[in-house]
Amino acid sequence: METNPQPKPPYQETNEDTPEIGGGTHIIEYWAQKTLSPQSAKLWKTLLHKSACLSCSWGTGGQKGGFTNETGEKLQRCMKSVEAISAELQPGVSTHFFDTNPIARLQQLSSLEADKLGRLSFPVILRAGCSHYERISWNEIYEIATTAFKKDPERVASYSSGRGSNEAAFLLQLMMRTLGSNNLADCSDLCHAPSTTALNEMFGTNTSIVSLESLKEADCVVLAGANSPSNHPRLMNELIKIRDKGGKVIVINPVMEIGLVKFGSPAFPVKSLIPGSDIASLYLQPIPGSDVALFVGIQKALLEQGRIDRAFLEAYTQGWESILAQAQTTNWETITTTCGVSRTEIETAATIIGTSKRVVFGWAMGITQQTNGVDNVYSIANTALVSGNAGKMGAGVMPVRGHSNVQGFGSMGVTVKLKAEIKQALEQLLGRPLSLPKGYHTRDLIEAAAAGKVDSLLCVGGNIYGANPDSVQAKHALGNIDTIIYLATKPNIGHFHGLAKSNTIIIPVLNRFEHPYKTTTESGNNFVRLNDEGETHLKGADLVAEVEFITKLAHNLLGEAPIQWRKLQDPYYVRQLIATTIPGYEKIATIDETKAEFTISGRIVTEPHFKTPSGKAKMFATPLPNLTLPAAEEFGVDSQSVKSLVLALMTGRSYSQHNTVVYKIGDHYRGMPHRNCILINRIDAEKIGLAAHDRVTVQGDAGKLDRVEVIYGAVRVGAALMFYPEVNAIFKARTETQTGTPAYKRVPVVVYR
Repeated sequence: METNPQPKPPYQETNEDTPEIGGGTHIIEYWAQKTLSPQSAKLWKTLLHKSACLSCSWGTGGQKGGFTNETGEKLQRCMKSVEAISAELQPGVSTHFFDTNPIARLQQLSSLEADKLGRLSFPVILRAGCSHYERISWNEIYEIATTAFKKDPERVASYSSGRGSNEAAFLLQLMMRTLGSNNLADCSDLCHAPSTTALNEMFGTNTSIVSLESLKEADCVVLAGANSPSNHPRLMNELIKIRDKGGKVIVINPVMEIGLVKFGSPAFPVKSLIPGSDIASLYLQPIPGSDVALFVGIQKALLEQGRIDRAFLEAYTQGWESILAQAQTTNWETITTTCGVSRTEIETAATIIGTSKRVVFGWAMGITQQTNGVDNVYSIANTALVSGNAGKMGAGVMPVRGHSNVQGFGSMGVTVKLKAEIKQALEQLLGRPLSLPKGYHTRDLIEAAAAGKVDSLLCVGGNIYGANPDSVQAKHALGNIDTIIYLATKPNIGHFHGLAKSNTIIIPVLNRFEHPYKTTTESGNNFVRLNDEGETHLKGADLVAEVEFITKLAHNLLGEAPIQWRKLQDPYYVRQLIATTIPGYEKIATIDETKAEFTISGRIVTEPHFKTPSGKAKMFATPLPNLTLPAAEEFGVDSQSVKSLVLALMTGRSYSQHNTVVYKIGDHYRGMPHRNCILINRIDAEKIGLAAHDRVTVQGDAGKLDRVEVIYGAVRVGAALMFYPEVNAIFKARTETQTGTPAYKRVPVVVYR
């Protein structure tokens, strides 16, 4: 087969501000700017600190050193890591800032402006009827928090992100469940919940079955619905190495992301940085939300090419007959019409997969943030199984997570879907049965709060307001809650819009490299890192560690029996509980003495035996989606008098953004100069007479944004892209049927002048 079976993607027209490659000297320029700045000494101290990266779950650090990954490779820090660290090294918010800035003024701030206010360095409260946050004493904080969480367990809840440590996560779920609440909403409910649901059903594990070592042995990677150059740049080094040894990379994304075509990595300064390395061997640009059809098409092509591994299916899987039957009986016209990818392209993808010895299938939120996200993951895993690419080194399925310890929070039990083994261990620890209600995941929590069913909410990191669709509903729902307590290192827009009915408290906490004791985190490939002790640069600040706050609150609520909460203020003892409670985490009991970081046992699959009751992978048929868009009239727009265009909008992060935190106003890779832009195909724009840089209204089913700048981009016809959290305001929550994950990657909108 030719080295590059596809000279360029079908929808590849970029604009004049788009660079020729991703990465490259732009990254070096940024590093130079930061390392020569007044904060350079603090930055380098933190970069070299033995703690896990603050950014994505592909980050580096831990006991191997700040620039080193879990296999010992050097030069593995990325620009996103420096952005995250630099933001944490900002000076503290001034003592009188909240005195002179009423909440009405703070609500005018953008996400970028809120983050640039600096580090939170003292606790504050906004009381009912007041116009300003004011400083509050710790005694009053604990009084209010204790009263708030002594309410009916079904009326108290938590929300969390991967910002914190495993120890904080374990204590959070232990406190909530000891209280009798199962309302443990988490940011993962809004992103990879379909991955954990599907993988658990199919393989008996919620996480990647591929380690970094295993990925290195792959000779093909299929990467679907991910923008890794922006969101997990460390992964790009692995793709470059796979291409360098003659392997293939198939990219599936409705947008042609320039970094997934060619990427210049500073880890390979001679061969990659300036010329850039080829990434995609084949770039498929399906209609947003049509991934099931595309993967059924790949399965059909594999079947027709005689590249199905029947011996593997018969020996190691269940339900494979229905998968092959669906592929055989679904006609090509239905497949190509549904997904918008040609039969030739699909057959080329199948040939690459079928002739590769070891294929890893990875995906991110373009796959999961759909109304059929679980089916999307099923279809990817089905394709891996029918081609025999599971249960061996160099092959398998790998969700690509974008937050550094979001997987660790799930492992610790911060989820409404508590594993039976953990529940049993908790019951033994508490000495009583746990009869837990269904619990609220994030979308259920918002709906319950809107209905007046939630009294108290503890947010451990994250931005529950900014991360949810329909900002008006989110604000109303949070406003129905009597007390909200935010634990955070920096201000975000949620602290100014997600205001409780009576008491909104913001508690400043230490970040990962500032704790006075060791903590642990978990990578997206199931590797547990140990973070050394550190200290904050904020002099005279009134900060608290999350572990300290949770244990003090739990002691106030629950006393000292059967759990000695005050003893658990030392995370060493928390790790002893984790070792006896969380499957695969047994080695954490001795990590303080050994300093030996480890891969969690029972998750990486290199032999064809799976953790299902039968030991076989269970396969599920995936119905093709029925993808239609409403007419302009359904938005209240008269298409006879107003030239309009209905599109499938994808929401996404910009180049310099981490979750809802924005570091720069523009997007270097896509040539989008600011946040109020829409990236659309020239063909679509010209249908209604729009030129580049014209201003339009973009309207969803919950609101509209005006004076949005049109940016021509390499997005497939019929689709468009805008930035969240800003665009969340215009659409309601259409959610995945099994998990409640919002369908952020296919939002119907109408565009008009």
